[in-house]
Amino acid sequence: MRAAVAAFALVALCATSPRCGSEPKPVRIAYGPDPRTQFGELLLPPGKGPFPLAVVIHGGCWRFGSLDGMEPLAQALAGEGVATWNVAYHLVGSVRGGWPGTFLDVAAATDYVRTLAAEHPIDVSRVIALGHSAGGHLALWAAARAKLPPSSRLYRADPLPLKGVVALAGPPDLRPLSGADSVCGSGTLAQLTGGTPDTVPDHDVQASPAALLPLGVPQFLVTGSADRLVPTRLLSPYERLAQSAGDRVSLREVPGADHGDLIAPGSDAWPVVRDGVRELLR
Repeated sequence: MRAAVAAFALVALCATSPRCGSEPKPVRIAYGPDPRTQFGELLLPPGKGPFPLAVVIHGGCWRFGSLDGMEPLAQALAGEGVATWNVAYHLVGSVRGGWPGTFLDVAAATDYVRTLAAEHPIDVSRVIALGHSAGGHLALWAAARAKLPPSSRLYRADPLPLKGVVALAGPPDLRPLSGADSVCGSGTLAQLTGGTPDTVPDHDVQASPAALLPLGVPQFLVTGSADRLVPTRLLSPYERLAQSAGDRVSLREVPGADHGDLIAPGSDAWPVVRDGVRELLR
């Protein structure tokens, strides 16, 4: 339903644009050995580049959803001169999803930007991660993973440096969400982290950006006043904690916006998201 709303918003936006019907087409590229799941869609803006790039990570409670829901946002960013790498990953509940596969996919997809840049006009010095909902958590984690010790199963050497993160209603700390009342359903977070805080406390630490502060990159957090899934009250403590750790973090609440509005071009949230991307890539 949210993907349909986002797609409708893009149609409405296109109807007012002279470039309607001439949007650039994404190219599907595998970043891992399982091309059915480990793939992304690279979308380049018109022109020669090199272009800044956003690694785009979809939400869906880590359990469902697909990159299709982020395509309207990717097209809108292309209209702003920003290339996008809209990635799929193994979901919780699938054979390789959860711990550690979901995280390793995000790491591999992000690091694959270097390979993409060898064949496409991408400026690897201007790469951000942008995610929505669960994807917002994974976008923050993509920056946080540089803090992981080599002993971690989530560790990858030489992670791609990011210029910043845009987290759209993304929970930065899994630890307060690990109870049975999680909006994603009982057991989802335990599958994502490979156990409970009582059985594998180190996993929650490795999976939570809040536990790995400072991340060392600017972070722009966005939610809506009508968002009941990831409201401002869940993000404010992280903003304060990250700032006290020395990170540059800002939190913006969009009046009247709900969870799906944050990825819908043409919504009141879109200018906030667009300007946040521009600021980080400046």
